[in-house]
Amino acid sequence: MTPAVADDGEEQRVSLSSATTEVVDPVPGAAAPHLPQQPGLVQLLTPEGERVEHPEYSIDVSDEELRSLYRDLALVRRWDVEATALQRQGELGIWASLLGQEAAQIGAGRAMAADDMAFPTYREHGVAWVRGVDPLHVISLFRGVDNGGWDPVDTGFNLYTVVIGAQTLHATGYAMGLQRDGAESATLAFLGDGATSQGEVNEAMIWAASFSAPVVFFCQNNQYAISVPLERQSRVPLYQRAAGFGFPGVRVDGNDVLAVLAVTRAALQAAREGQGPTFIEAFTYRMGAHTTSDDPTRYRLASELEEWKLRDPIARLKAHLSRSGIADQAFFDGVEGEADELAARIRKGTLEMADPPGTAMFDRVYAEQTPQLAAQQAEFEAYQASFEGSGH
Repeated sequence: MTPAVADDGEEQRVSLSSATTEVVDPVPGAAAPHLPQQPGLVQLLTPEGERVEHPEYSIDVSDEELRSLYRDLALVRRWDVEATALQRQGELGIWASLLGQEAAQIGAGRAMAADDMAFPTYREHGVAWVRGVDPLHVISLFRGVDNGGWDPVDTGFNLYTVVIGAQTLHATGYAMGLQRDGAESATLAFLGDGATSQGEVNEAMIWAASFSAPVVFFCQNNQYAISVPLERQSRVPLYQRAAGFGFPGVRVDGNDVLAVLAVTRAALQAAREGQGPTFIEAFTYRMGAHTTSDDPTRYRLASELEEWKLRDPIARLKAHLSRSGIADQAFFDGVEGEADELAARIRKGTLEMADPPGTAMFDRVYAEQTPQLAAQQAEFEAYQASFEGSGH
């Protein structure tokens, strides 16, 4: 409440809250009453699949590149659907779905140069795909067989990070190393909207700004930090927070793979040229559960999900390809067949994964085993041996 002066000189009380609760559509074409007012966002492909231009971000993509983008989107979604089914059948301990966020991840991943390094959370399966990581090397992590089977140096894709926001510190430190090595490359740090409330993320952005580190913070704003909606997390759009740290922020339609590609490519190029960090807010939606242990029906309405289905990133690009004559039904059938083959390979490979020996947890704790660790391993082995012949 703030005081105001009436015509008769009497002091009145005026509520500020009533002036700041206007609700409008954040993305042209569909209403979303659960969200506060949203400013414009970079968009190059409308939800109906029409190409539009943006004054600051333009992109030239060939027909072959457009078909390749669609293929990536479709195959990654099929990987995700298969992994979710495997978890429901008891073959994976847990799974973090990317359903609905494919364009944000494929667009960002495709914007990277070969020498760039991505620092993911635990949901960037689309970026992993683009960087050449075998889906089974990701699946093995969620099955508990290993800690991730890919080589970060070879792929330019770091291992998954479960600790919320920690990867932004890793990305900033790595970027500062690149800076000191004189390398013409950058890092791409992925985070969710909820992670912006973590201290590590704010510390990383302060540090990156102070040293003009070549890092891009890519926030997939999927509207929920597990069950906490966006409006409970921030009074301003997330991308505007970048101004407080002293570097640019931009909001992009996260369901538009072309816009994400253009914005991320520009931000990474600026980082490589010594212009410092950028914060990208990819405005998207998590169409599935936070993880397979979550029940989203407890905190969001089915009508909200239906609204966002109208902005589906794959349907959007498919509409563009079909209407422009860039792809025909034979192409889409071919991608679907490839997706079937991928799903079969994922299922077969998952079921064939051998459980590691219990002592494997001691193998790579340190470069050289310490006396304390050796003692722990010996104790563990003795404990396991005590069950031999007991039927347990």
